[in-house]
Amino acid sequence: MVYSGEVTHGGPADVRDLPDAVIRKASVSPQDNNTYLITCRATGEQLLIDAAEDAERISTLIGEGGGVLRGIVTTHQHWDHHRALAEVAAVTKAPTLAGEEDADALPVQPDVRLRHGDKVAIGELTLEVVHLRGHTPGSITLVLTSSDGSVHAFTGDSLFPGGVGKTTQDTFPSLIADVEQRLFDVYPDETWIYPGHGKDTTLGVERPHLAAWHERGW
Repeated sequence: MVYSGEVTHGGPADVRDLPDAVIRKASVSPQDNNTYLITCRATGEQLLIDAAEDAERISTLIGEGGGVLRGIVTTHQHWDHHRALAEVAAVTKAPTLAGEEDADALPVQPDVRLRHGDKVAIGELTLEVVHLRGHTPGSITLVLTSSDGSVHAFTGDSLFPGGVGKTTQDTFPSLIADVEQRLFDVYPDETWIYPGHGKDTTLGVERPHLAAWHERGW
């Protein structure tokens, strides 16, 4: 099966096979919150991104990966992205990680507070932490560069098909600047974007619309 990134609440995960990793995407809430599981092929160690809701479904997803969960990352502090965090962390005993500026707002105090430029290692995989200020003060994106050269960015609610995440008039300039300078200016057009809700996209699909985003202010 070819990965499409299209999942539905209550439906099966979509699975992307890479030479060194397996990425699983599942929708776990009526708000179409996405949860992602990354499995290192070499070691079986796993990383969960956003324990958004439905701890039972997330536990099943972890089981589908077949390995030990070594970390749970929360992309940002908004309530709909961590409703199952406490339960999943308690059951799995996996360390929790989040952006430093959002850490104190979470129901579980993170074991690791992440800053821009930090790296998260899972087995033989390394994901780069990109701090994107604006949707929340501590929103982060995790970027995995696979051994085949493909790039995979898990953006939370900072970047979607069609624009950046929700901001205020005061915070939009910060988010659009960070998204441009820290994603579009750094990574290739083929970079796959895995957002916190809904369908995926790529930087190449979205790049032509940056000027329009600036003009509309959201």
